Amino acid sequence: MHRFLTHRQALSAHSLIHVEFYREELIKHRRCLEHQREYFSADAIDSAERALERLMRELDRLCLQKDADRVMGRLLQEFDVVTGLSAWSDAKKVN
Repeated sequence: MHRFLTHRQALSAHSLIHVEFYREELIKHRRCLEHQREYFSADAIDSAERALERLMRELDRLCLQKDADRVMGRLLQEFDVVTGLSAWSDAKKVN
């Protein structure tokens, strides 16, 4: 038996719900960014995509933190400044 739990194993059911919510939000931001590719430089797109990928990789670990909701809320707001996801009138466009 393993002495150490993986991040996924350590997450409670409540935390898993948050992880999946945040993962879906990050996917929406990625899609939104993709639709706006022509309006940004290649470097800006690459930088945003790398940040999204890193956040997706670290999501399980981040959600184990005591202040996960505050941290993730702040990060999603920062991505929203770039993607403008919250301004989309029809969320189905990015799903």
